[in-house]
Amino acid sequence: MNGLNLLINDKHNNIFFGVTIGLVTNNKDPDGMGRIKVKFPWLSQDEESYWARVLSPMAGNDRGIYFLPEVDDEVLVAFEQGNMSLPYILGALWNGKDKPPFQNDDGKNNLRAIKSRSGHQIILDDTEGEEKIIIQDKTGKNQIIINSQDNQMDIKVEKDLTIETKGKIILKSSDDDVSIECKNLSIKTQENYQLEVGKNCTIKAKSKYELEAQSGLGIKCSAGVKINDDSLEVM
Repeated sequence: MNGLNLLINDKHNNIFFGVTIGLVTNNKDPDGMGRIKVKFPWLSQDEESYWARVLSPMAGNDRGIYFLPEVDDEVLVAFEQGNMSLPYILGALWNGKDKPPFQNDDGKNNLRAIKSRSGHQIILDDTEGEEKIIIQDKTGKNQIIINSQDNQMDIKVEKDLTIETKGKIILKSSDDDVSIECKNLSIKTQENYQLEVGKNCTIKAKSKYELEAQSGLGIKCSAGVKINDDSLEVM
């Protein structure tokens, strides 16, 4: 007997030492313990296993890495002390039917990824000179890209982007400009609005510019005020 390839299958005593292949049949654990059931094609096409605990890189009380296999996924199964009534799921397997989301065609193994059933994905790209992290939804139109090479981050959304906080929102660029480009811009505050610039302030309007205050309007300039227009009306 080869000690490196020990496999004992005793159906009468329900003992199985080693690991085997299973197909997931149920992942709806009635006790909410993250367990699944599998069937063993070599044993039966209909019978299910007992509820099997799923191995995770981290697990604890209300914490851990939560990835349940899907129904019909191929998984690798082991049994506690060889007892087939105590199965454990060691991990999921790709096969000739179920292919990985990426292929290592160039042999450089630059990509690490998590991709869900609908197509949401997180990609860690270690390509030399092009290192980046991509968080992207199934449409590919909404994504966050962290570009390590240029120390740059891009956020792209197909429609609305909402940022909400009960504290302060601070936009700060210590060495470069901040630019806002849009069709219409609306700024509304519940109380005060203050605009302060270190040097020049220019406001241009191609058609009409209106300034309105319900109580009073003050203009102060230490060097004087100059108004130059073809028509000036003061009321």
